[in-house]
Amino acid sequence: MSGAGAVETGAAILVVDDSSFNRLVLKRRLGELGYGDITMAEDGVQGLAALERGRFDVVLLDLEMPNLDGIGVLEQLRAMRGAAPPVIVISALTEMEKIVRCIELGAEDYLPKSFDPPLLRARLGAVMEKKRLRDLADARLAALEAELESARAAQLALVPRDFAAAATGRLAVHAAMVPARQVGGDLYDCLRLDARHMLFAVADVSGKGAPAGLTMARTLGLVRAAAKRLAAEGATPDPGAVLEMANDDLAADNESQTFVTVALGVIDGETGQGRIAVAGHDLPVVLGAAPRLLGPIRRQPALGAIEGIPFASDPFALAPGEALFIYSDGVSEAEDRQGGFFGRDRLLAVLGAAGTDPRAVVEEVLRAVTRFADGAPQADDITALALRYGSPP
Repeated sequence: MSGAGAVETGAAILVVDDSSFNRLVLKRRLGELGYGDITMAEDGVQGLAALERGRFDVVLLDLEMPNLDGIGVLEQLRAMRGAAPPVIVISALTEMEKIVRCIELGAEDYLPKSFDPPLLRARLGAVMEKKRLRDLADARLAALEAELESARAAQLALVPRDFAAAATGRLAVHAAMVPARQVGGDLYDCLRLDARHMLFAVADVSGKGAPAGLTMARTLGLVRAAAKRLAAEGATPDPGAVLEMANDDLAADNESQTFVTVALGVIDGETGQGRIAVAGHDLPVVLGAAPRLLGPIRRQPALGAIEGIPFASDPFALAPGEALFIYSDGVSEAEDRQGGFFGRDRLLAVLGAAGTDPRAVVEEVLRAVTRFADGAPQADDITALALRYGSPP
């Protein structure tokens, strides 16, 4: 259809009117305009039943009917929140207040009961054109959603899933990432460096969308490449040195000023001792008799802002049965319906009751965040990693 006055003869039209005379006149007028696919309903109840059975491009809906009037039909269509076709209300000009109510309920237009052919053609043409544009927008939105879903799946494919293969010595590890509706920039990693040492990390890229997703993939690759390069030189990679190498690459030609917060460590699976570097990220939590922040740990700038920044690491040690929990701010800053934050205090309370089994800890935190959000849209990626040294106490 090329314009508002053009006739789309293949359109399916539902006429809902209790007057047999009006139905007959409308059918004749519509036929003269080239519309042949016409279904008749004698009241609102029959009209809703017809809408459940078939697909229509437009509904001509009488305002005054027994059993269920036009306003009642529109109220039910609005409550159903389905893909209802556009509605043109049939009314007398004396019913303007009710016509306004119908427009408020979602009716596209109204048609006087004179059924003037030029006016009928114009109203139908305008509504059909709006429906065509809306269908086109819906199709493009569906295609975009499919692309976003594909991008989210690609993100999840980048991070490791075989946690048993990554763990060394007496370590157990588990992690999960729940991408937000948009493509984001969280990441986690756990990488076996040799028979004793494992690298672990959680990072969060600033911003959303494709740039953040690309930076996330780039960061993961840079961290792994730096760690493997340092390991190949014969020494256990120092987390500070890994971040320093990754930062120089990320900061070079960083016109978008994207930065990455990260907590990255290397732990000996035989002794529970390791080193960790935290760059602009929330401090990890040690899980044992009671959850506590890992420390003292120096806070360093996020990656990607400035080249040539020296990064250092700090020592830490886990006692047998203790676990380390690292998370992105998508956990602590998850919002409920009122805009309140999940917060660190609530997180520590959840961790205090979650034990030290890595899978159980991660899954309990994710459940707690979901319960807190209570259906509120997820605004940021949610990432959590837990590792335990030794057997549970």
